[in-house]
Amino acid sequence: MVGVDRLSDLPEPILIHILSMLGEGKEVVRSGVLSTRWRFLWMSVPVSLYYHLPVDQGENEVHDFVTSINRELHYWRSCQKIRRFSVFFDIREEKFVSDVDLWVYFATKLANVEDFTLGLFFMNDQIYEFPQFAYKNTSLRNLFLWFCQLNPSGSVNWSSLVSLSIMYPKNTTEGVMEKVLAGCPNLECLRLHYLRGIHHLEISNVKLRELIIMDYKTDESDIWLEIVAPYIQNLQLMGSCSEIRLRNVASLVSAVLSLDFDFGDGDEWQKESSCLKQLLHSVARVENLKLGPWCIECLSILELKGWQLPPSSRKSLQLNRSFEQLDLPGICRFLQSSSNIETLVIDGFSHDTRDLLSKYTNEDEQRRRFETHNYNCSLLHLKTIKFINFLGPLRKNKAVLSSVKYLLKHATVLEKFVIAGRYKGAAASLDFVKMELEFPRFPRSSPHASFIFSYC
Repeated sequence: MVGVDRLSDLPEPILIHILSMLGEGKEVVRSGVLSTRWRFLWMSVPVSLYYHLPVDQGENEVHDFVTSINRELHYWRSCQKIRRFSVFFDIREEKFVSDVDLWVYFATKLANVEDFTLGLFFMNDQIYEFPQFAYKNTSLRNLFLWFCQLNPSGSVNWSSLVSLSIMYPKNTTEGVMEKVLAGCPNLECLRLHYLRGIHHLEISNVKLRELIIMDYKTDESDIWLEIVAPYIQNLQLMGSCSEIRLRNVASLVSAVLSLDFDFGDGDEWQKESSCLKQLLHSVARVENLKLGPWCIECLSILELKGWQLPPSSRKSLQLNRSFEQLDLPGICRFLQSSSNIETLVIDGFSHDTRDLLSKYTNEDEQRRRFETHNYNCSLLHLKTIKFINFLGPLRKNKAVLSSVKYLLKHATVLEKFVIAGRYKGAAASLDFVKMELEFPRFPRSSPHASFIFSYC
């Protein structure tokens, strides 16, 4: 019979479980098919609200989107637990600012959500200032703000916040960051994307363990970002950046340097290389290190110019680059400075390159240096090597073959060598099978080394 609700006779715990599996379920609840009892139970089920308006929509679509959210939030005001609330919206006119304020008020004052994402896109240089009432909240655990201006007039109280992500912050000053961090005593992870104008970032939060900075820029050539963060354990520096210096990262365990100090043409290489040298000195004691394509290219140039890397205590090293033959000297020199390394991963997925070697050195100098220099070293602790995400036939990849032979020769306690490729077509797969038979025949120092091949 149409309209009969036969599930309502089930025990209440089973009904709540069923409702929790329906996701947002707004249309189900509001359809009128469910009984009053179901609607009442639904209000006690934790839910997630997600609203996204694609960019470049017409005026009518924008108006309908705003009206729809306001109507839905009026309905959900009686819900006992809204765990997540996410809005992605393109603000085109100032009149919609008050609607955004309403959404922020709902998230921080009425619903007391744990995870709040406010992703704003702007036209006509519109800037949304995060409202003052939202700086006082004890329920937020994860906060993601995109294109918002932070400017608290008083103290900040986000006492439960464990993760804070700020993308494209507008007019954010060092004083603002100091206020925000002071109001987050339980913060564990801080993400700052497309940061501008801040020259000193001091993080004294004892519980903050992870710092991620992407695309830091400054228009002042002699000013840099200085980071003082004695308690962080995981650091990621990514994207195109101006100069960054690490002053105090005494507790650092893991670091990702996937950044690019691109200061322009001409003699700027000296400044770029100086920045990289400082960073490598600062992370020499970390146990786990990942290097991006630009850093790996720079290593060979520095090696070509005779620079000696500082000795390190790292145990795990990952190199993210589909490197060329000329990358090998820098990588080998880097391994020489990593005598305690136990795990080496070379990920060939990234193909980014700036052709630094051809830009800053001449071909004759490259060939002479690379053919005559001796890169012998003893990798006394290296037990695991992984080559992953390499595309194309192995037989034609001279860089991979040369590095495999080099590592087998110098890794005296090697236990496992993993080769994982990405292929398209039967010919490439056949090449991989042939190399699977050939690799174990290469000379090796460790009689216990085993090969694991996989491809897709």
